[in-house]
This record gives sequence, structure tokens and C-alpha cells, in this order.
Amino acid sequence: MLVKPLNGFRFSIDRGGTFTDVYAEVPGEPGFRIVKLLSEDPDNYEDAPREGIRRILEEVLGRPVSPDQVDEECIDWIRMGTTVATNALLERKGAPCALLVTRGFGDILRIGYQERPDLFDLEIRRPEILHRAVVEVDERIRLLGPDEEHDPGGVVRGVTGERFLVLRPLDRAALRADLEKILARGITSVAIVFMHGHAWPGHEQAAGRLAREMGFTQVSLSSEVMPMTGIVARGDTTLVDAYLNPHIRAYLAGFRQRFRGRLRQTSLLFMQSDGGLTNAGRFSGSRAILSGPAGGVVGYASTAFDPLDGRPVIGFDMGGTSTDVSRFAGDYELRMENETAGVRIQAPQLDIRTVAAGGGSRLFFANNMFVVGPESAGAHPGPVCYRKNGHLAITDANLVLGRIQADFFPRIFGPSEDQPLDREAAWQAMADLTKRINAAYRAKGLPPFTVEEVAQGFIDVANEVMVRPIREISVQRGFDIKEHVLATFGGAGPQHCCGIARKLGIRKIFIHRFSGILSAYGIGRADVVSERQQPASLVLTPDAMQQVHATLDRLAEQTRQELREQGFAEAAITTQRFLNLRYQGTDTPLMIAQPHDHDFAGAFCRAYQREFGFSLQGRDILVQDLRVRSRGRTNGLQRHRRPDTAEDPRAALLGTRPCYLDGRWHKTPVYRLEALPPAHAIAGPAILVQDTTTILVEPRCTARITEYGDAEITVEPEHAAPAATTRVDPVQLAIFSNLFMSIAEQMGRMLEKTAISTNIKERRDFSCA
Repeated sequence: MLVKPLNGFRFSIDRGGTFTDVYAEVPGEPGFRIVKLLSEDPDNYEDAPREGIRRILEEVLGRPVSPDQVDEECIDWIRMGTTVATNALLERKGAPCALLVTRGFGDILRIGYQERPDLFDLEIRRPEILHRAVVEVDERIRLLGPDEEHDPGGVVRGVTGERFLVLRPLDRAALRADLEKILARGITSVAIVFMHGHAWPGHEQAAGRLAREMGFTQVSLSSEVMPMTGIVARGDTTLVDAYLNPHIRAYLAGFRQRFRGRLRQTSLLFMQSDGGLTNAGRFSGSRAILSGPAGGVVGYASTAFDPLDGRPVIGFDMGGTSTDVSRFAGDYELRMENETAGVRIQAPQLDIRTVAAGGGSRLFFANNMFVVGPESAGAHPGPVCYRKNGHLAITDANLVLGRIQADFFPRIFGPSEDQPLDREAAWQAMADLTKRINAAYRAKGLPPFTVEEVAQGFIDVANEVMVRPIREISVQRGFDIKEHVLATFGGAGPQHCCGIARKLGIRKIFIHRFSGILSAYGIGRADVVSERQQPASLVLTPDAMQQVHATLDRLAEQTRQELREQGFAEAAITTQRFLNLRYQGTDTPLMIAQPHDHDFAGAFCRAYQREFGFSLQGRDILVQDLRVRSRGRTNGLQRHRRPDTAEDPRAALLGTRPCYLDGRWHKTPVYRLEALPPAHAIAGPAILVQDTTTILVEPRCTARITEYGDAEITVEPEHAAPAATTRVDPVQLAIFSNLFMSIAEQMGRMLEKTAISTNIKERRDFSCA
């Protein structure tokens, strides 16, 4: 039996919607092990992350490892990003929970902001609510004006420094009776959301203590989950916490149960939406939604960004179900509110924009246009080429055109998970769709399409769909997209990156050697994070800054103490301070990190000018929230240089394969990425393959291998404009439809951010603009 060394097995895992990626550092070896398997395969295993760990242990130890009793003695740590919380929210499979809210506001979360996905649709379909029951609690406080006098006996001072009048004290007896009825219905999870609870949490805390005394197993207080202004978003976030936390605990218990020692002596950390790790006991539903994608951001931020030249990086993560895009320019870009599955979540999370286009996105011909998604073939049954009677998808189009090669793809498909991708089935399905398209156009006297043209057309449309969120996080925010590096990862991203970069005018592409599993690799490089946030109500003045800094120092000490309790030395902890600022009379705050010169006002004005194109000179700046984020540096995965061998690059050549590019078939060389020596350059067209991904180097592009074994692609700009034509082209119709939609979306978001009107800002009714 292998005795656990000081530095044992280290597992970094990303459980995505389609695939689960497991990256392991093995003791006594200079290298690593990688396993990629389907996230859901009930016929072969119960839990994909644990199965990945078992397979690697079995391979390295050279003996069978039982799925029910995985040996943990040789495991140093496990770090995981998971879609468990996201899937539960999307599928509404969380725990039954109740909402406790101030009397008179029982329907406030059902009403929400009254926005409608389709403004003019007479049949309004609202997302399913999360709570099973509502208790309207007898309690009420109201904000007192600065000059308003009142009997001090009923006045309390909130954490913001504001005064509140207790109109109605909490009725504990009535609340106890209501909670007994909730318990009798089998509901043991509650979310407590009171008016002004973020500023004065006294009543919420009292109600929470009572609920715990009565036996509720999950009690979420809005004043603890996310103490920010806005009861709808704050309430939704607290409800998500109460809804998902029991589900997460159940998953963690099941995950631990199949390990021999229940992982009691093994570090188990989970990735949060803000790009930081937390231990399993602190992993909560409201901060778990972007758990997997956040790992990819950490991965490319720590490898693709060069702090010496400061060139910003766009992250392009194309997976099987969707594509996530983000931006990094030296600091993680966060946003405090996001909407997932119809629920507004107010919590710090990386600014990751998602579009429903991925390798599994289904292909349709509708309304004389090529349509990609948003439906996905998923992992089961998957695209046609997965050999499970699936649906035609982008992966099939790439396979048909030779952009991915079945010979160099993992043999994990079919009922027994031991067969390669089925190109013949993908070609036949694409040919059948081509016949239907040609039949529609033949009636109009238009020339027919070939199978290759149809497959390429769908790829072009998919690329345009994926470009939209990239413009949203760059051009729409005042950044020059051409000055960025495109960091591509995800299983499908490297097949599309040259086309994406060319559409955006980006000249440089970075593809990590672990691009196919970069989210898993990034999770292994992340730090443990502790955060605190407190609401405020101050005008940003020199006198107020004394109070601000005192509060920030107190919050910073709390976060640092939490990390010290987890074993981090003082020298391993770094702290960032933030202020959430807005102009007086506006409703769009910006979270500003403390600049080097400590001039928050100047940093806010510059950020506002860049974001909105104007500033409001002479207007007061208000402090809405104070936030502190401390990071504890961990013994994470290290970046290893490739050995500087003098091998002949031709030794990496695996052969040539036909690949359809620029409207014709090319005899394309295929190289093994790991065998290419550093500094070697390869001109496109070429295909670089490894176990977890395929990189397509298109014509007029050149790939160079770095000292770490990564690939950097230089993209030549397009000089000649395409020839004009009067032919009715369903591909161009779809592309221009997406372009026009992108323009409309950018206009709508800018209007939403700058509007004063509630109809525009919250209901998103742009018809009244």
C-alpha cells in the first residue's frame, strides 16, 4: 500500500454540464494525469468527480479501487468546481423552503421587478418560484430623515449610521405559531427577509434564533447572506441560499460517503463564483452558481496575462452546453448582481457572460435561416456523433469538416464508452438537413448548397452568436477589443478561436496546454478567499473617509482572522478594499477597488466616464457599500516549463487529414502538441491535437509553441472585403440577424444602466423610453 507522502495526490476537478475534467498531480512523478469523462452516465458510475479520482488512483497504484470505498490515505487535497447548485436552480430541484417576510410584503418576490422576457407577449410566463410557503411576520421599522425628531425610546441606529424607528416590534409568539405550522408541513429551511434588514438586522437575527431553536436545519438571513440595498435582489439571493444549501450539503455528504475515511483528514475545497476557494463547510448556494466557469478565469488570468506589458485578456470558454466569456486586466472583474434561471442573485461573482452556444448546440433550419441553439444536445444523448441517437450539433459540423478528427479524439462514446466519434453518422445527418434546406430553396429557383457549405454556414453563425457577449464586455464598456489577447479554452474553443479572433480584429490568441481542462487546472491554482461587506449611507468627503477607512480596517481584520483560523500565515494573506459608489440622483453604483493613491473619487469618475461616456461634474458621490476581500495563498498547482529538447519537429507530425477551410478541402498536417519543441512555429492550415482538445490553426495564422508548452497563434488581418452578391444567403441572414440583435442589446443595457425611470431600469420596458 502506498503511504501518504507530505505532498500526496492533488486532484483539481471541474464538473461541467457535459464533461467532468479531473487533473491530478501524482507524488513521485514529474508529470500529471488527466481524466475526462461524461458528467452524467448512470449506467457506468454514480458520481463523475469521484469516478475520475478512482480511475487515476487505480492506474497509478496498480490495483483495483472500489467505487464504494475509495482510498483517501494518499490524497493531499481535492478542489472542485461543480454545477450541482446551478443545475438544482435551473431544474428547480432544491430543498422545500419557506419565506419569512415583513407583513404586507408576502408577494414581493413573486412580483419582483415586473419585467417580462417578451414585452409584447400576452401570455406572460414567469419563472417558477422557489419557496413553498410564505409567512408574513409582524415586525416593521422605517428610516428616519436626518432632521426628523422622535422619541428616542423607539429609535435604533443601523450599521449604516442611519436612524430607524421601530414601528412594530417582532411578535415572537405569533412567529412561533407560524413556524410550527411550517415544520408540520415538513419544511425545515427558511429564508428571512425583512424590510431594511440589511441596515438594521435586529429583527432578522431574533427570528433566526427562534427558527434554529425550533429545529429548522437551514436558516438564511438576508443581513448575513448579502447585506445590500434592494429587498427584491437581496430577498432572491437569501431565498437561493435557503433553497440550495441543503441540496449542496446532501451532495457533499454523498461525495464523502464513498471515501473510506469520509475525507476527514483530506483538504476539500470548493470554487466560488468570485474566483476564490472556500472549505466545504462554508460553500453556499448563493456563491456557487459560477463555480466551474470561475476556475477557467483563474486559469487564464494566471497564465495568459503578462503583468509586464499589461495587455488585457478576453477569456473565451466554449464548452459542450454554452460559451462563457470574461475579461482580465490585472484584477478580477466582478459584478454584484446577476440573473440565473429567472432569479436575481446579489453576490460577488466574476463578470462572466454566458451564451447558449457550445459544441452541443443543436442545429436547425427555420424561417429560411440557419439557427444555432439555444437548445443543447447535452451529454446524453449528445450530438449525433456520440453514438447515442443524439441530435445534430456544432460538434457534428466540426467533425464533418475535418476540424476535429475522430482518430485523435478520446474513445469514450457509445453505450460502453469505448468507441470513437462517428463521422459517418454526423455526415449523414448533415446531408439529410442539407436536402431539406435545398428543397426549400429550390422552390425559389436558388442554387443548392453542398454538405460542406451547410456545415460551414452553421459554424459561421455559431461564431457570430459567441462574438456578441465578447463585444458586450469590451466594446460596450469603452475598451478597444483589438488591443486584447484572446485566451481560448474549453473542449470546443480552440476549433473556433481563429474565426472568432478574425471577426473581432484580435491579432493574438493564447491557448494553454491544458485548454481542454483549463477550468479544472485553474481551480487548482486558486487561492482561498474570505469576504465581508457592509452597507453604508455616506457622501464621499475627506471627513467621511476617516469613518470609511476605520470600517474597512475592521472588516479586513475579520477576513484575515478567518484565514488565520484556517492555517494561513500572516505573510500569505493579501487584502483588497472596495467602495461601491454612485452619483447622487443615480441608481447605478460601480464597485471601485482602492487605487494606489487612495483617491476613490478620482478612480470612480474615470470608471464612470469610460463606462457611460460622460461624467456628472459637481455632483456628490455616495458610498453605498464597503467591501473587503482577503486571499490566502495556497500550495496550489505549479506551472511547469517544457523540457528544452532539440527534437526534429517533424517527429511530432502524425500525418495529414482533409480539412474544409476557406471554401475548399485542404490537405492539413496534424501534429501532437506535446511533441512540438518550444519556439517552433507552424503556419496554418494545421491541426494540433492532444488528449483533451483539438486546436485548429486556420490559413493566414501562425502558431508558436511557448516554453511552457502552450500555443500562441498570430492572426493576420483580413485585407480584402468579400465580394458583393445578390444571392439570398440563409447564413448571412442569420449572421446579420445576430449583428442587429447585438446592437439592440447594447443599446438596451446602456439605457437600463443610465435610466432613472423604474419602468426602464427594473421592468426593462424600453417601449416607454
